[in-house]
Amino acid sequence: MKRFFLLICALCTALGRTTAQPALIPYPQQLETTGRYLVPLLNVKVRIDTTLSLPAEGYILETYRKGVKITARDEQGAIWARQTLRQLTDERGLVPSVRIVDWPAFAWRGFMHDTGRNFIPVEELKRQIRLLSQYKINLFHWHLTDYPAWRIESRRFPQLNDPQYQRPGRDEGKFYTYGEIRDVIDYARKHGILVVPEIDMPGHSTYFNSTFGFGMADPRGMRILEEALEEFFTEIPVSEAPYIHIGSDEVHIPDPTGFMRWADSVVRAAGRTPMVWDPGLPATDGSIRQVWSEASGYVARNRTQGGPIVDSYMGYLNNYDPISFTPRMLLHDPCDQAQGDSTALGGILCLWNDTKSPGLEGLMRNSGVWSGLLPFAERLWRGGQKPEGSPTNPNLFPDPSTPAGVALAEFEGRMLTHKEGLLKEEPFCWWPNASLKWRVSEPAAFGSDTSNLKWHTLYGGAIDVDAMLATLSLPKPDSGEVWAETIITVPRDTVILAQIGFEAPSRSNRISSGIGTQGAWEAAGEAWVNGVRIEPPVWREPGAYAFRFNTWARPEEEFPYTAEQLFWTREPVEIALKAGTNRIVLRSRKLFRGQHWIFAFVPR
Repeated sequence: MKRFFLLICALCTALGRTTAQPALIPYPQQLETTGRYLVPLLNVKVRIDTTLSLPAEGYILETYRKGVKITARDEQGAIWARQTLRQLTDERGLVPSVRIVDWPAFAWRGFMHDTGRNFIPVEELKRQIRLLSQYKINLFHWHLTDYPAWRIESRRFPQLNDPQYQRPGRDEGKFYTYGEIRDVIDYARKHGILVVPEIDMPGHSTYFNSTFGFGMADPRGMRILEEALEEFFTEIPVSEAPYIHIGSDEVHIPDPTGFMRWADSVVRAAGRTPMVWDPGLPATDGSIRQVWSEASGYVARNRTQGGPIVDSYMGYLNNYDPISFTPRMLLHDPCDQAQGDSTALGGILCLWNDTKSPGLEGLMRNSGVWSGLLPFAERLWRGGQKPEGSPTNPNLFPDPSTPAGVALAEFEGRMLTHKEGLLKEEPFCWWPNASLKWRVSEPAAFGSDTSNLKWHTLYGGAIDVDAMLATLSLPKPDSGEVWAETIITVPRDTVILAQIGFEAPSRSNRISSGIGTQGAWEAAGEAWVNGVRIEPPVWREPGAYAFRFNTWARPEEEFPYTAEQLFWTREPVEIALKAGTNRIVLRSRKLFRGQHWIFAFVPR
């Protein structure tokens, strides 16, 4: 044993000192370096101490020459400590000498996946749960029903599972058996995650009308729904699903208050706490409101309603590009405050799969899940006020010289480590970009003289022109163009890869100018390096997918997104740079009202 210990000490000495802070996400509340060496991970001792003076899910992790000691407030704390240890351990099985004291700022740190519109197999859900657990996400909001289908086994009403009543092409006839639902819930619990099932009612339920010939809010529909819910509650005990989300948004019915009181009574009679969307039908007292409106001040105006809230108004993953979504998440105050409490529970990051699925990987890739979820996990776990210098418009990047800019750059470094490490097999369409500095003009008519334009300094790899105009209190034109310039300096002649784009269509409503015509960028954008035009890709489907209207519930919603429709998923462009400074110039055009006006240039 003595010879073995001396061998270990020699190994530690040979490996040398470690001074870099570990690239943990979310970063612990307290981390102290207790030694100068990397040490082998020999054994891990875990102890649950319910008297530990830390909040729920808190833990203490200490590394020693002979192993690791974990003391956790509860079982979830022990799970999170092991996830931290996993991130600390390098490819050689070594960990730094540290003492970590850690706990979450917000109790609810959730991820919602819509399996009602596009079915996701159980094994894929489990794989996602494993990944969510790595980042201390403790709630999986399982959206089980939506317009196309009821994805829950129904023994009382098997016609709910009959493909003939469901939307063609949307995984007709696929649903989760009660055994599979219990299996997912149990699997999630073992990974520290609580499942909140959602049965959306009385809206988002076209399948119900098709099946029975009347809606959920009809007295006949309410009787059917009550029996279906009672079957669900019998099969899924309250211990496995203490919260039930009942939806209630985006629908107009004759007696909204009466319906909500009825739905609330059914859920509470089964011993569950109801959750609802807000805005939505009028919530009953004590319901948990999941706020999704991004309207400025919406939460503050609705505090008087009372009851706990969950923040989903920080934005939906499918509504933004994965480049600008990172600072949006990192510099957001959940529930408009620094720490959670009995009213401000936390947040749920939502992924809506409105359009037809391009495949399981495409669902995650097209909406940039990881570049949104990692800063979300950081923000909800760490808490605290957003740093000074955070932009007033959340869709813009901070000045790199401000505390907010420094925090974003530091986080980008950690996120890149995870992209190349724990998430290297995931579709992770993001690259560090916060330091890019742009000179951007105010809008002008197409072909205007650029010598008279007013210019502003902006930062980041994706510039939201709409957000810029809002910040400057300038009107949004129905059409127009802006110019942008940046400088890239390299020590020698080289060729770089870059993601270039002039539009970021929502994966929800699909409003877009479509793929560029052959030889042209989308939205008639243009790009130059040192005065030489940067050629667009050779398009496989030139001019396709141009929809200047909302595609919800229309045939166009059934066209899956292809890789070349989104600037972050298409093949990068090669750009030749000369030694020294290189001038990149972009012209970004807005072609029609309703277009999301952005431009992007992201070196890889």
